[in-house]
Amino acid sequence: MARLQIGVLRSLVEQPEPEMKKVSELGLCCCQVCSWDPEIWTDDVGQRLITSAREHQVKITTFWAGYPGPLVWNFVEGPVTIGLVPPEYRKMRVEVLKKAGDFAAKFHLPSITTHVGFLPENPNDCEYLGTIEALKQVAGHCSDLGIEFWLETGQETPVTLLRTIELVGTGNLGINLDPANLILYGKANPVDALDVFGRYVRGVHAKDGLYPTNGNELGKETPLGEGKVNFPVLIPKLKSLGYIGALTIEREISGPQQIADITRAIELLKPLS
Repeated sequence: MARLQIGVLRSLVEQPEPEMKKVSELGLCCCQVCSWDPEIWTDDVGQRLITSAREHQVKITTFWAGYPGPLVWNFVEGPVTIGLVPPEYRKMRVEVLKKAGDFAAKFHLPSITTHVGFLPENPNDCEYLGTIEALKQVAGHCSDLGIEFWLETGQETPVTLLRTIELVGTGNLGINLDPANLILYGKANPVDALDVFGRYVRGVHAKDGLYPTNGNELGKETPLGEGKVNFPVLIPKLKSLGYIGALTIEREISGPQQIADITRAIELLKPLS
């Protein structure tokens, strides 16, 4: 069985060359690029990104696209601020994600990825139905462009995510599995979640974390190997389901410790990949 590539999450900035160089310096050959600033999704930035990725022999596996508006990463304000679920931000964010699709397609990136929000578990919830229609607009636009739209795990149960993919039904939806998020949000054991939606996984964030310890705040992210994600079981199970994408390391801190933790994550993932 072919080995999975190991990558890393990097930011899309106006001068992308240093970010692509960091990927190469880590000894990696792929990355996801992430941006929450639609103002820099320009032709000039895109061309610089592709040129520097080619120079450093880095494959970009998805464009992780954020959106404007308030974002509160907790259980209390998160449901009314994150993603396409809050109706007051939905139309604006649909247009931003369509713009992300245009950017990805123009520079031959295979997909866009984002958090779509705290999807309601009740399929009859009016906010859920409105979100499905919004997702159809974004996914349909991406389909017309010939790219995929990946939904990152975390804020919804696995069954809700599966139902959403089935209801949108555009054929180009996939999952960016962040196993740590399923734990941080207290939604599922990521190994078991693969029994529900494993066939839709197109990307993976190699991230670790702990379950919540109170009802208001997410669990704590940890360095890889220090949390509750069972990577020695998760990765073989992904492979058994036919997963051939990358394992993209994400560490949500900055500075020298981030690089140290990423380097350690590479060491832990190599024998499993």
